Amino acid sequence: MNTIKLTMAQALVRYLSAQRCIFDGRDTPLFAGLFAIFGHGNVAGLGEALYDQRDALPTYRAHNEQAMTHAAIAFAKASRRRRMMACTTSIGPGATNMVTAAAVAHVNRLPVLLLPGDVFANRRPDPVLQQVEDFADPTITANDCLRPVSRYWDRITRPEQLLSSLPQALRVLTDAAECGPATLALPQDAQAEAYDYPEAFFTVCHHAPRRIGPDTDELAAAAERLKAAKKPLVIAGGGVLYAEATETLSVFADRHGLPVAETQAGKGALPWDNVNAVGAIGVTGSAAANALAAEADVVLAVGSRLSDFTTASRSLFQNPDWTLIQLNVTAFDAIKHRALPLVGDAGRGLEVLSAALGPWRAPPEWTEKASALDAKWQAVVEKATAPSNAPEPTDAQVLGAVNRSADARDVVVSAAGGLPGEMHKLWRTPVPGGYHLEYGYSCMGYEIAGGLGVKMAEPDREVFVLVGDGSYLMMNSEIASSVLLDCKLIIVVLDNGGFGCINRLQGASGGASFNNLFGDIDGQAPPIDFAAHAASLGATAEQANGITELEAALERAKSARTTYVIAIRTNPVEATAGGGAWWDVAIPEISQRPEVVEARATYVAATGRQRVEG
Repeated sequence: MNTIKLTMAQALVRYLSAQRCIFDGRDTPLFAGLFAIFGHGNVAGLGEALYDQRDALPTYRAHNEQAMTHAAIAFAKASRRRRMMACTTSIGPGATNMVTAAAVAHVNRLPVLLLPGDVFANRRPDPVLQQVEDFADPTITANDCLRPVSRYWDRITRPEQLLSSLPQALRVLTDAAECGPATLALPQDAQAEAYDYPEAFFTVCHHAPRRIGPDTDELAAAAERLKAAKKPLVIAGGGVLYAEATETLSVFADRHGLPVAETQAGKGALPWDNVNAVGAIGVTGSAAANALAAEADVVLAVGSRLSDFTTASRSLFQNPDWTLIQLNVTAFDAIKHRALPLVGDAGRGLEVLSAALGPWRAPPEWTEKASALDAKWQAVVEKATAPSNAPEPTDAQVLGAVNRSADARDVVVSAAGGLPGEMHKLWRTPVPGGYHLEYGYSCMGYEIAGGLGVKMAEPDREVFVLVGDGSYLMMNSEIASSVLLDCKLIIVVLDNGGFGCINRLQGASGGASFNNLFGDIDGQAPPIDFAAHAASLGATAEQANGITELEAALERAKSARTTYVIAIRTNPVEATAGGGAWWDVAIPEISQRPEVVEARATYVAATGRQRVEG
């Protein structure tokens, strides 16, 4: 057996460089690169290894560990989980800064390889700078925080451990059912230790998605129930996009006359104007999709984990004879809500299910009703997003302006706050991949970093980032990274004077406006100049006053060569009322405020509509 003597860090980098995939018809590296913020836990070992292989595995500079991991996650999502990135940090705060982003990847089932530095395996210099000391267990380090938010976790204390651990990490990262973050904690002394690795370990390896098909008995049960349906509805989740099954879904819906609603992750699975599309579903959904869901006797969920926002906290489906069929590559999701499971890849599953259904079609009166409801909803969208002369336009009016400005292939990116609710129900997505929302973990601060990751994955598409002032203040550092990496973003900052979304929820729960808007604190908002701040990070920036100025600024931004930030003051109170379903937010049983007592009574009545079968 031929061997090559390498340090553990050198072997790690060489192995990652040898991983390949076929993406968009091209043989390409599986890992597009590695984000790094160096410190004493990774600069000497891994840093030297990365420098040596910088042409094969590019290293990218970032400004915040959480943000760079968000960017890596967004890259993987925009790449439909076919390609990915790695992230390395020093020990201590660098590593724990990645925990929030790891949770984002875990919840959203997205691949990212985390390589945090760790304390000395030999413990000779303990305690080192930034070491977390557990009084009862010396094996615990800060990196143990990453265990519950990793699909795979290991600490490489000996260089030869890579031989077994790295292939397992890659298995998880590339497996459709288990996909999520993998963490390899790297003690800094072990990074520098050498070992005679087999040369075969570094043989080029191509990774392809495993397209599993459904079990024949599960398929038969699903087809039999669907054939009996009088009011069937399809829910398209993110799994449709990850399986590259958008065309398959379109053919399936056309052949069987099925209305298709979409989750946040599944938005864009069908073009917004597709004859079978009925829009967003759930708490942030359209009136059309939610009305159909309330009546549906069979719901076929494709590639969705059916979170509380999708099911309106299990209150959306009201037909007493309702049956749920879950087509999902992950058995964990396929059995939720006591569903008939159909475990398999979304594309293959729809193909064989269509064959099993034969010529069956949904009753024409149901299909016609779906079309009529969607037409009514589109009129609501037009009205909500129409231009306005208001000095402080609504979020809906702002996103309407951006949507009209964007070309068909452009991508919009957003995350937490009020924007996801407005965008899910109002944004019109003409092509797959044009709508990129992080709403599985609803993570404030994802937006700008996520936009960077999308742009790195798809440099030929314009990327619009919509971000509230609260999220902007939490994490804006990757504006500088986007300029540094020549990854142009168009960022629209909606300044409503604080946390407007939660302020609205607070009011709807009977609470007084408290600790959310800047005005709640001292009666006067601080004079934050978002445009000036963005300019200080290297972006071109301007303040727009109203929709007319915003539309003109967007045209200038589209012509710009570098990241362009537009700040605009918006209405903190008004939101699109129509469409959305109930959401379970517990209201106190006891309060001195009559508004809370009233809200509690409404809440108790609403909980009576929840399904609790499992």
